[in-house]
Amino acid sequence: MKKILFSMMATVVFLFASGLEVTAESQGKQVSVDVMSYNIYHGVGLDRVFDLQRTANVIKEADAEIIGIQEVDRYYGDRSEFKDVAKELADLLGYHYVFAANLDLEPADGQTENRQYGTAILSEYPIIDSENIFLSSFGQEQRGLLRTKINVRGIHLNVYNTHLGLDVVSRLAQVGEIIEVASHHTGSSFLMGDLNAEPDSEEYQFLVDQTDFVDAFADAGHANTFPVIDPIKRIDYIFATPEIELTNQRVLQTEASDHLPVAVEAVIPRK
Repeated sequence: MKKILFSMMATVVFLFASGLEVTAESQGKQVSVDVMSYNIYHGVGLDRVFDLQRTANVIKEADAEIIGIQEVDRYYGDRSEFKDVAKELADLLGYHYVFAANLDLEPADGQTENRQYGTAILSEYPIIDSENIFLSSFGQEQRGLLRTKINVRGIHLNVYNTHLGLDVVSRLAQVGEIIEVASHHTGSSFLMGDLNAEPDSEEYQFLVDQTDFVDAFADAGHANTFPVIDPIKRIDYIFATPEIELTNQRVLQTEASDHLPVAVEAVIPRK
C-alpha cells in the first residue's frame, strides 16, 4: 500500500513539475478554451485616446483565454506613452504573455529602452515555449510569425500569431514561410492574426489549400473586421486544425481600436 501511495505522489509531483495541471478536466477526453485575435492599434481607440484598461476590458468581456494581438508597442513612443503594452495588458488581465519585436530601433530621445513594435500572445495558461520568426519583407516593414506552445490543462497547444505585409508578393512569400514553420510542429494548433488579405485573395487560398487549417469564420456570415464603423473587409482571422471543434464565432463590436476583434470557443480533443 505504501508503494502505491508513493507512486501516486510521485506522479502528481511529476505532473506539476512538467507544468501540467492535475484537475478533473485534465483527466477527461477534451478541453475547452476561448480564443481571440485582435489588432489593438497600440491601445488607441477611434477617439484617439490611448487606454489599455479599455483594451483589457474588451478581452475580459469576451472571456478570452488565449489572445493574439497585433500592432503592439514596447517603449515605442508618445502614442503609447512609452509603455510595454503587452506586459501592461498581461498585468491587467493576470495573464502570461510573450512579446515579439519585429522592429527594434534605437531609444527615443531621453529614453533608455529600445523602441520596439510587433505582436504578442496573452494567455491564461502557461506559455512553455516561444520564438519569433522573421518573415521575408522585401525592404518593407519587417513582419514576423510568433510561435508559441501553451499548456492548456495538459494539452500542449501550438498557437501562432502574425501580421502580414501590405502587398500581395510579400504576403504570398510570408504565407509560404508560415506553412513551412507549422509543418514542423505536430498537434492541435491555432493560427491567428491580421493577414491584410480578404478571403478571395490568392494568399488566403494558398494558405487553406496547402494546409489543413480551417477558417473559423468561413461559414459565419458577417465577419468583416475593418474599418470599425461599417466594416467592409474581413482581414482578421482565427484558423484551427480540423480536430478542434469551433463554436460561437463572433466579431466583437468595440471602438477600442481601428479593427474589430474576432473570438471563438474551441473544444480540443486529447490524443
